[in-house]
Amino acid sequence: MAAVIDWIHWLVLIWISLLVMPSLTVDRSNFKTCEQSSFCKRQRSKSPGNSPYRALLDSLELKETSVKLQLINEVNKVPLLLEVYGLQGNIARIKINELNPIKPRYEVSDVLVQDPVTVPLKVSGRDENSAELSFADGVHKILITSKPFRMDITAGSHLVASVNSRGLLFFEPLRKRKESDTKKEETADEEGKEATSDDPPAEEEPDVKEKEPEPPKEKDVDDEPGMWEETFKTHTDTKPNGPTSIGLDFSLPGFEYVYGIPEHGDTLRLKTTDGGDPYRLYNLDVFQYELYNPMALYGAIPVMLAHNTQRTLGLFWHNAAETWVDISSNTAGKTLFGKMLDFVQGANEIPQTDVRWMSESGIIDVFVLLGPSPFDVFKQYASLTGTQALPPLFSLGYHQCRWNYNDEEDVRNVDAGFDERDIPYDVIWLDIEHADGKRYFTWDPNKFPNPKGMLQNLANKKRKLVSIVDPHIKIDNGYVVHEKLRIKKYYTKNKDGNDYEGWCWPGSVAYPDFTNPEMRSWWANMFSYDKYEGSMENLFVWNDMNEPSVFNGPEVTMHKDAIHFGDWEHRDIHNLYAFYVGMSTYEGLVQRSGGLERPFVLVRGFFAGSQRYGAVWTGDNAAEWDHLKISIPMCLSLGLAGVSFCGADVGGFFKHPSIELLVRWYQAGAYQPFMRAHAHIDTPRREPWLFGEENTQLIRVALLERYRLLPYWYTIFYNAYRTGEPVMRPLWVEYPEDVSTFAMDDQYMLGRALLVHPVTEQGARGVQVYLPGNGEVWYDDHTHQKYSAPQTLYVSVTMNTIPVFQRGGTIIPRKDRSRRSSSCMQSDPYTLYVALNTQNYAEGDLFEDDGHTFNFEKKNAYIHKKYIFSNNSLSSRSADVNGQFATASWIERVVIMGAARPTSVHLTNADGSKLTLDFEHNAETSVLTIRKPAVNTATDWTISLL
Repeated sequence: MAAVIDWIHWLVLIWISLLVMPSLTVDRSNFKTCEQSSFCKRQRSKSPGNSPYRALLDSLELKETSVKLQLINEVNKVPLLLEVYGLQGNIARIKINELNPIKPRYEVSDVLVQDPVTVPLKVSGRDENSAELSFADGVHKILITSKPFRMDITAGSHLVASVNSRGLLFFEPLRKRKESDTKKEETADEEGKEATSDDPPAEEEPDVKEKEPEPPKEKDVDDEPGMWEETFKTHTDTKPNGPTSIGLDFSLPGFEYVYGIPEHGDTLRLKTTDGGDPYRLYNLDVFQYELYNPMALYGAIPVMLAHNTQRTLGLFWHNAAETWVDISSNTAGKTLFGKMLDFVQGANEIPQTDVRWMSESGIIDVFVLLGPSPFDVFKQYASLTGTQALPPLFSLGYHQCRWNYNDEEDVRNVDAGFDERDIPYDVIWLDIEHADGKRYFTWDPNKFPNPKGMLQNLANKKRKLVSIVDPHIKIDNGYVVHEKLRIKKYYTKNKDGNDYEGWCWPGSVAYPDFTNPEMRSWWANMFSYDKYEGSMENLFVWNDMNEPSVFNGPEVTMHKDAIHFGDWEHRDIHNLYAFYVGMSTYEGLVQRSGGLERPFVLVRGFFAGSQRYGAVWTGDNAAEWDHLKISIPMCLSLGLAGVSFCGADVGGFFKHPSIELLVRWYQAGAYQPFMRAHAHIDTPRREPWLFGEENTQLIRVALLERYRLLPYWYTIFYNAYRTGEPVMRPLWVEYPEDVSTFAMDDQYMLGRALLVHPVTEQGARGVQVYLPGNGEVWYDDHTHQKYSAPQTLYVSVTMNTIPVFQRGGTIIPRKDRSRRSSSCMQSDPYTLYVALNTQNYAEGDLFEDDGHTFNFEKKNAYIHKKYIFSNNSLSSRSADVNGQFATASWIERVVIMGAARPTSVHLTNADGSKLTLDFEHNAETSVLTIRKPAVNTATDWTISLL
């Protein structure tokens, strides 16, 4: 009987595959446009104009932590509550909710790391139509205008943002459905009636503090199509709570460039959406996604940054429901000629970007990150949602994956293949076929009969394995994981109260309710060594399909009227589901080691705050040049939104890359934060040695470059952990006044020291590299040739060229010895690469700990060294005196670029002892190499050039 059931499941999966993979490209008809999303359509039908809302200034209450006042919709008298908070670190928080909802509306939980620390606000001015609120810093103010309601945020004399200046505040209150609405829903014209108000007429006069005139009569807008029931393709959303959408507009005077709101397969600079769809934030399993459009993808982070030469500003829309974001600009339609004409004629129009947020449910809860610098905004956002988790060092190495390595022998042979060719790697991965019938937390008894033996073989070489554990569970009465979830009632429910079921890789599956804290605790416990049989300390986890993916669901995801813990609908928490999956798995890996070991978890779906739990990747890309190119802005956008640990499938998941594309992708991937090769089950094998000796060596060189840079990678990840600054960052972050960098997304910075311009064009013989910085110098990372900036440099390239430049004024630590894995490099010596600027100055840092535990946090077991070259001396001092760590690592060489030849070189140790050092100077390149200072990296010392 079991064989018959498995056979039926196999047939169904074949049928599903035919549905979702007909032509190896996304079927856009499976995913909604704004016109097909009723709340987006309703909100977009409301054009900018005077807002129907008025602020009731007489209701203003100045609390210890906030200012509260009421808003009234003058058309229908539905009152709202406005709360304004000043937060520590130059942040304003604006919340708008119903004053008297018939039941609570959903408010996002667990994303903020703590209740934000408030600072006092005071009412510094007031007249009959406005009230002025001042922050404690005396710089920032918020002017609240009563009629029509709007808010203006200023910094000194500068207006930095306006709220509801276009009158697009939209708030659909919870209400009971009228009996007549059912018929209206059925008979309403499909074209819809243009809504003039977001709220229905109130049945009772609300209790407000100002007497209001009788509202003018208007049509009953409850008859709009899609308000109480909405059908997309064959799926009907019952909407038991009716229409509950919210929206708010922000005007950003002086800003032309906006970024963020990942995930989209698009350029770094966000485009205007006039005449097209808004950007959509709704976690979806999109099969081989299209590029350069605003379609939703796997993750959603509702964070936007705006930047100009004077200021950086951030908006964090704290809402987990389906969200659309419209962007418009008063300069968007102008041609270059038009802009030149404005300049010649002396036009003084200030550029402005207008942003409109629209969400299906919840409340308005937005944080305005006031900067003023890019790094201030990063710090402000990190104070709310946390910083990037410090990865274990091995996870910054190279990962080898495909769907699927067939069995233990296959894993053993691939592992040996790297050693035979002296190619470093750290992790091999197993996809869904490794489990017994795709029952996660198990192993196929025929293909993987001895998982601990396999893991031990890898551990002997100081390597790791990652197995996939997807958050959908096969419905099988003999499967203990399913049975326990069912008995404990931990599954998400459908609208009728039964376990929600759908189809995914195992066949018929149910979906654990990750919003339930008890379920999350149970899930975390499943990763303990006694529960996850065959697991060991070097096994880590990949959560795919966590959007969640439901093959037979609406838009390949869960029905919005499914029910979660606390009786909340899935529509309220959709984008949080993936966040909770990553959180639960991360906590499980922490707990299995008794809180000692740092986890590695990769997730595909994510939300704000997911950076606290590990890495993400850009999903099911394709072996195409455009997908290689787009990996850069996609990871840059994620970095701006707090997620630094990002990468793309090297070589492309779908299709088979040309040899040239594969090599170029390895070269590009070597300089992205997360580096994993991955491929679809139907593609030919792609291990690095399968394309001829010459190409094997090109790939090997790229991987060796990555491993040499691991100390720098680890250090900049530590700085990201401490401050929230992105590891991989756009040039404008480092050069905020250089307008020519504002739209660049084909080159980028790693930390503040390295500029990378991957080769992403087929058949390229050269690339144009922009070297920014007035009066700065840059050094070719391979030849050490010096270049003055600013300039656009044409760099000739061959197949072994990776254009990388070190910034003058920086110091980078490397480990130059080749090893089989990162753990084998632990005690290897460092080489410091010192790139002098025009003032013969440079600085950098090095972070070192054990590479895998939380002891750096719990026991201050680390060293953080600061290196400064000044006045012809290179010094090593502690950047953080709180850290102490015994290390065997030492300084083997110091390479100084841009140096004159000294007469002699001396080392002075912390105890005052001195030593003369050997050196070599290349007059042609002005590179000084100092050999074997042989000082321990934990010590203080000074090297002097005489």
